[in-house]
Amino acid sequence: MRSIFLVLNRTAARSWQPLTRAFRSPHIASKLDSTCTRCRQQQARFLSNSRQLGDEQRWLSVVDHPAQVVRVGRKHGPGLIILALIPIISFALGTWQVQRLDWKSNLITKFEDRLLKPPLPLPPRVDPDAITDFDHRRVYATGHLRHDQEMLVGPRMREGEEGYVVVTPLERDHGQSTVLINRGWISKRLADQKVRAVGLPQEHVTVEGLLREPWKKNMFTPENEPEKGRFYFPDIEQMAELTGSQPVWVEETMVPDMIEAYDREAKGIPIGRAPAVNLRNNHGQYIMTW
Repeated sequence: MRSIFLVLNRTAARSWQPLTRAFRSPHIASKLDSTCTRCRQQQARFLSNSRQLGDEQRWLSVVDHPAQVVRVGRKHGPGLIILALIPIISFALGTWQVQRLDWKSNLITKFEDRLLKPPLPLPPRVDPDAITDFDHRRVYATGHLRHDQEMLVGPRMREGEEGYVVVTPLERDHGQSTVLINRGWISKRLADQKVRAVGLPQEHVTVEGLLREPWKKNMFTPENEPEKGRFYFPDIEQMAELTGSQPVWVEETMVPDMIEAYDREAKGIPIGRAPAVNLRNNHGQYIMTW
C-alpha cells in the first residue's frame, strides 16, 4: 500500500515540474507582480471610498463638541438691527389696527342706530359744539335756497363722470339761522346755472338730510380759492364766513333710485346721497397684512 502512495507522489511531482518552472520564469513573475500590484491598489481605493466620516481622525462630532457662541468684538450692522425690529414693529402695528377696528366698528354701529331714528327739526340756532353728538343724525329744515351764493366743490367723480358737489346756503324762516346744504352731485357740463334752471327752485323748500361734522382737509388737497369761486374741499368755516351762515353742514339725502338719478342728472337737479353710513372699515385687512 505504501508503495502505491510513493508512486502517486512521484507522478504528481513530475506533472507539476513544468508548471513550477514556468512560474520561476522572470517574464511570468513580472506579470504576476504587476497584476498583484493593481489588485492591491484597487483594494486600497475601495477601502478609502467606503470609509465613513467617523473613520476620519480629524472629523469632530457635533455631539462630542457642541457649537459655542464666540464674541468676535464686532458690532452688529444696521441690516441685522432692522431685521430684529421688523417683527416688533409688525406686532405693534397689528395691535394698533385691532384697536382701530374696534373703534371703527363701534362708530359705525352708533351712526347706524342714529339713522333708524325719525328726523328731528333743526333748532333755530345750532350749537356747533354739539354737532359731534348728533353726527349722522337725520334732521330737516325749511326755508329758501340762496342760489346766488351757490358754491361748487370739486371736481368729484360719480360713475366715471366728472362733476361737482353743490353747496347752497338755506335761509330759514322767521329769523332763524342760515345753514349750509350739500344738495348733491351734478355733472360738470351743468356747472353753469343757466343750463339747469329746473335744479334751482325758487319756492319755499323743506330739506331733509344728515347733520355732519366739519370736514378735514388732507395734505394732498390744494387750498381753496374763494375769490375765484374754486373750492377743492368743503371748508365749512370758510364757506360759512363767506355766506354769513352758521358753520352747520347738512347733507341732503334721497332714496337710491337709478331712474330718478338719471332724471335728475338730465334736468340739472343735484343727486343727493343715500341715508346710509359711508365709512370705510378696512382695519381687518390691515390686521392680516401686519
